Amino acid sequence: MCGNNMSVPLLADAVTVSGAERETAAVRAVPSLHSWADALSSIRLPYVKYICPHAPRIPVTLNMKMVMPSWFDLMGLTPDAPEDEAGIKKAAESIKAIIEHEMKNGIPPNRIILGGFSQGGALSLYTALTCQHQLAGIVALSCWLPLHKAFPQAANNGVNKDIAILQCHGELDPMIPVRFGALTAEKLKSVVTPAKVQFKTYPGVMHSSCPQEMMAVKEFIEKLLPRI
Repeated sequence: MCGNNMSVPLLADAVTVSGAERETAAVRAVPSLHSWADALSSIRLPYVKYICPHAPRIPVTLNMKMVMPSWFDLMGLTPDAPEDEAGIKKAAESIKAIIEHEMKNGIPPNRIILGGFSQGGALSLYTALTCQHQLAGIVALSCWLPLHKAFPQAANNGVNKDIAILQCHGELDPMIPVRFGALTAEKLKSVVTPAKVQFKTYPGVMHSSCPQEMMAVKEFIEKLLPRI
């Protein structure tokens, strides 16, 4: 890949799974507090580049102010919990800088998917819906929409009104209950074209992924980013 990664701070330490062929698309995966790079490697497409940036280390209120990798501070994991608005917006701008970098290197925004698990999925939703470029889609696993009360007004002039969203959730998730996921899906339908939102749940799955979910992710990516 051409271009200077050092001009985009998050790319300096990012895990990048390069395509085995000429790269014509990109999936920018925002890991949660745990890495998602290994899971992506198992479903990757040869013409797609997968970029997994690392979150900065910050004190997290929900974990007794322990310093740990986190995209923004977490005060709670309920729909009415207070939110780190400044931190969420700062993190989103960092991800948007990666999108701009990929565009400068020849990958158009409509060949870019944002995705992630837990906090990473939440950041992917917020970033894509406030992005000034029309993206291909969003993969949102076991997560929620940050600053949900600001939407649909916060959406950037409806640029991504027709974006495809794959939202998946384990039915036994003790951290982010599936009810919160269902509420998020309904909120998303007020922001984008409702038919574009897929909400899949998985019996017996807690705050984690499963092979069926990852196959759904692979099929979603293949449909949105066909070989060209």
